[in-house]
Amino acid sequence: MSHRPDAPETGSAEPNLDFEGTTPYEDYVQADVLTHLQHPLSDDPGELVFLVTTQVMELWFTVIVHEWRTAADRLRADDVPGALAALKRSTYELQALNASWEPLAHLTPAQFNAYRSALGEGSGFQSAMYRRMEFLLGEKSASMLVPHQGAPRVHGELEKSLYEPSLYDEVLRFLARRGEDIPADVLERDVSRRYEPDPAVEAVWARVYAASDDSGRGRDEAGELLRLGEALTEVAELVWRWRNDHLVATRRAMGAKTGTGGSAGVAWLEKRAAKNVFPELWTARSHV
Repeated sequence: MSHRPDAPETGSAEPNLDFEGTTPYEDYVQADVLTHLQHPLSDDPGELVFLVTTQVMELWFTVIVHEWRTAADRLRADDVPGALAALKRSTYELQALNASWEPLAHLTPAQFNAYRSALGEGSGFQSAMYRRMEFLLGEKSASMLVPHQGAPRVHGELEKSLYEPSLYDEVLRFLARRGEDIPADVLERDVSRRYEPDPAVEAVWARVYAASDDSGRGRDEAGELLRLGEALTEVAELVWRWRNDHLVATRRAMGAKTGTGGSAGVAWLEKRAAKNVFPELWTARSHV
């Protein structure tokens, strides 16, 4: 771009507005792709809101999966500060994800019904990226691969996640390397199956939370484990809030009717909302 003779002489040039092709912003963000991915199937104006909101949720799922995988990798390398940083970032992202419910949280049944038929057999439980989130939390289920068998790349990524240790598996392995008494059957469990709480793991977290200067470990080490426990608890609480916000939004929009995709709707969501993520971190508090 040629020099602008009327540009200010303060040292802060005017922005470049002349590009031969697409703008550098577009090249990096792919905004034109993102803003043309919405294809409503009804004439109801609310459907566009639903589409954009769910697409935004998928993007947040992607970021959170990245953060939790990073945290797991850092723990595998015994890098607690790196793991804590990733977990902390994920809490901000979870807050943004949970806020995504706001445009849908106040739908009346009539408003939702205006475009519900456009979903056909589509349902949020079919989200592969959300399933990867759940797998990282230890909520494993091989049956959840079945909906994706017609999409080889997606199925392969999800299958890989199924057979990898969850974030919590890596936490427990890290605690064992730090000398905590994590049972062998927990450390050597089939990681493709749902994690089940263990009394011995609960006892470990109780000791971490009760640790004092004369606990037999250094103050820095005890504080590090406590910070890890609190970071995981924050993640767990925000996941619980996500599930509850989903439940409330669904109750408002469709009551107790069968959910999209043939799911049990509210009944299924109630069951999910009742479960704690990283369960021993919650039950251990009763013993401190």
